[in-house]
Amino acid sequence: MRRVRAAVAEAPGAPFTVRDADLEAPRPREVLVRMTAAGLCHTDLGMRDTWPRKLTPMVFGHEGAGTVEAVGAEVTRVAPGDHVCLTFASCGACEQCAADHPAYCRAAQALNFSGGRDDGTTPLSRDGTPLHAGFFGQSSFATYAVVHERGVVEVPSDLPAAVAAPLGCGGQTGAGTVLNRLRPEPGSSLVVLGAGGVGLSALMAAVATGCAPVVAVDPVASRRALAVELGAEAALAPGDGLVAALRDLTGGGAHHVVETTGRPEMVRRAVGALRPRGEVALLGTGGEVTFDVMGLLAKGVRVHGVIEGDSDPRRFIPELIRLHRRGLFPIDRLVTTFPFEDIEAAVAAMRDGSAVKPVLTFA
Repeated sequence: MRRVRAAVAEAPGAPFTVRDADLEAPRPREVLVRMTAAGLCHTDLGMRDTWPRKLTPMVFGHEGAGTVEAVGAEVTRVAPGDHVCLTFASCGACEQCAADHPAYCRAAQALNFSGGRDDGTTPLSRDGTPLHAGFFGQSSFATYAVVHERGVVEVPSDLPAAVAAPLGCGGQTGAGTVLNRLRPEPGSSLVVLGAGGVGLSALMAAVATGCAPVVAVDPVASRRALAVELGAEAALAPGDGLVAALRDLTGGGAHHVVETTGRPEMVRRAVGALRPRGEVALLGTGGEVTFDVMGLLAKGVRVHGVIEGDSDPRRFIPELIRLHRRGLFPIDRLVTTFPFEDIEAAVAAMRDGSAVKPVLTFA
């Protein structure tokens, strides 16, 4: 057992409180990672607020980065001392994993959202009592994590941990939606609804691939300004007349819209802003949305539901790092760092819009 510090949600909706816990040694195909950074994502907050009570207390966190401390006897992908980014868990054996679409792994629920490993165990405990973990296969809101080797991606040792961490979820979700799923032609128009970490990652990918115009929509003025600095031709506040303004800016409607908010009214606006045969990618989690089916049919709209950017992380995260090195994916521009112990300050900054991508750092 190793003594660690972990940010624990004691009940659904409860704040994160940093507590001592015990962590098991890695099993044969697991890796022990000393955390150096962990991104904070809206998914952490949304899931914390709706998490089943029977699976609490729980440790969240799913954008970890750190250094490999130890490996299980059967691990071949990484070795102690390697710098790594952590990402979602997948089985590696099902039809979707075999086709390089692990985000749609048939075992995704058990591996990422069951509160532990797929066999029902958890590597964390507190005072001898199991502590639920394994969120996205990692639970990186802790000083150390035990992760299956499929959830570990080696990164260059000189890549700052605060840059590496968001690549594991938010960066690859936004950028992957553009580069892996929509695959826009240079010169095609693309609108991003929601200029948070995921939306701005999509925007940067669209700019890198030559989309024009690229337009962002967000209620926070500072985020709209950042979107323009990152290459958007325009950045608008949501409100009355938004669809007409977007259609005007894109010459009769966008070729592509990336919707990250999950708000039903914004999803409907996303469809309304498209030109005939346009495509909308839905990334935000939310409830039901109603559409005028005849409107969809008449325009020939394609609707994509996308998880994790439809990425194979071991291939795609290195691709994002190469774009970052070339100055084409400046994800560092989104990052604001907070000490791990100040996790609730990071939550507040995300909620009030003052931090686009809070990243926790570990001493």
